[in-house]
Amino acid sequence: MAHLELDNLTKHYGTVHSVDGIGLAVEKGEFICLLGPSGCGKTTTLRMIAGFIEPDAGEIRAAGKVISSAREVVPPERRNMSMIFQSYAVWPHMTVRQNVAYGLKMKSIPQAQRDARTDAMLKATKLFAQAERYPSELSGGQQQRVALARALAPNPDILLLDEPLSNLDANLRGDMRLEIRRLHDEFHTTSIYVTHDQVEAMTMADRIVVMNAGRIEQIGTPEEVYDRPNSRFVARFLGGSNVIEGLHVAGRRVDVAGHAIEVEQGELAGPGRETGVCVKTHDVELLTDGRADGGNTIPGVVRSHSFLGSHRDYVVDIGQDILVAAPAALVVPAGAKVRVKFRPDKCRGLVR
Repeated sequence: MAHLELDNLTKHYGTVHSVDGIGLAVEKGEFICLLGPSGCGKTTTLRMIAGFIEPDAGEIRAAGKVISSAREVVPPERRNMSMIFQSYAVWPHMTVRQNVAYGLKMKSIPQAQRDARTDAMLKATKLFAQAERYPSELSGGQQQRVALARALAPNPDILLLDEPLSNLDANLRGDMRLEIRRLHDEFHTTSIYVTHDQVEAMTMADRIVVMNAGRIEQIGTPEEVYDRPNSRFVARFLGGSNVIEGLHVAGRRVDVAGHAIEVEQGELAGPGRETGVCVKTHDVELLTDGRADGGNTIPGVVRSHSFLGSHRDYVVDIGQDILVAAPAALVVPAGAKVRVKFRPDKCRGLVR
């Protein structure tokens, strides 16, 4: 039995299907990221799990017990869940220690146990030295650690995190990603993390749930959704991929602008039908000389390039624009005629 189950979970706002019949099973101790663009339904899903929003249809079960349905909803305070918000929501009139101890106090935990648990959480989140400070005396990263410590202190069955790092600068976000994952590995709390940031999902999650327009597009490990996207949306949203439109000719060949390329992975739409081909930007080679290319190439024209330190990104027109990640030392001017080489084993057909 899964620790948390979403079964045909649905929420409509008028004619808008915010969450449209999704299903998900989360094992105890898993770290799940709900990933998708604004408006895809991920935060609505999280708030239904928390009990803040009632579903229109479907069920949410925790440890086999129904906690949300269209008929009844267990109140948030009876779910033994903790939630961390984008705005931190730490109480400004309380010290760090008082913030962390608050949930234990609300549960009427005896003072001695409360103090011991609070001290343990302050040490785990590296806040013991700041225990008597107020939130206004802390950095953004420290305030977010206070929110983490407060959420974990009551030992929740499930920890819910709603884009908790979006208010931090890039360096702090990187540090806090590691911190959140470290705490997850230490306490093994089942965690549901909402984000629109692909890097956060890729670096933190055990499994990623990619959402689009209220539905789940794909569920898998970071490696699975990145290396084997099952739709154009997933391939484009996760970044680092070209989705090239072509026509399935026969066998594993796809015609792109009059040139056939071999596609060894994924599904093809069927002869004579339009199909997409996903290929990572770093799996495409830019050829500028007259050497034999061994096939699977398409001629193109360089439109622009950007120097990114470790490599250069080239926009190449092959009848449609694609992105090629080339060595930093390779400098090709805009307007130059080139050939783009595709490795068949790195090309993936996409029907959806």
